[in-house]
Amino acid sequence: MPNPFSPFDELAAVLLAHTQNLSNDGSHDQSHLLRVWKNVCAIQAKEGGDLRILLAATLLHDCVAVEKNSPLRSRASTLAAEQARHILSNMDWSEQDCEAVGHAVQSHSFSANIQPVSLEARILQDADRLDAIGALGIARCFYTAGRMGSSLYEPKDPQAENRSLDDKRYALDHFPAKLLQLADGFQTKRGQEIARERHARMERFVEEMVGEL
Repeated sequence: MPNPFSPFDELAAVLLAHTQNLSNDGSHDQSHLLRVWKNVCAIQAKEGGDLRILLAATLLHDCVAVEKNSPLRSRASTLAAEQARHILSNMDWSEQDCEAVGHAVQSHSFSANIQPVSLEARILQDADRLDAIGALGIARCFYTAGRMGSSLYEPKDPQAENRSLDDKRYALDHFPAKLLQLADGFQTKRGQEIARERHARMERFVEEMVGEL
């Protein structure tokens, strides 16, 4: 099986060592990093961008683990960006490249609400958000809800027709509260194309789940 990080195999091995044993969160593990990297490559093939910068940003974008329900959640990408700059500086990367990776890491997060400026930052944000939608996004949503102790849905009003959305308590609420809003915010043309396909899958899922209820 070919190495998915070729021709950056050695760099990937070094950076992945900084992501091990940070969290027991299966939605932000190394398989997540691999999926985001595949998304990055799919977008970069159409949009361009520096793959070395993108690889480092991809593998380090979650290098500081902060739980979804932590009060530090909105600062998670800033903390990860600081750590990424430190790691790469110790590897003798130039200050310019460290900053390029740091900006991409910091601006990838939905919670941080930081506008990505560089092409690489826009690509990483799109690639990471693609993993939050579609079939994989559905799986990750319910996995995370289980870890956080949330219910599947509010039994009396599952579609929140007569109540406020509360996605901290109900997994189904997370779709209108966040996931079904993500497709409108993609930064690249290729990212937008893939996002529309995955968005449609989520809409079908929600419709079918509500139909079964």
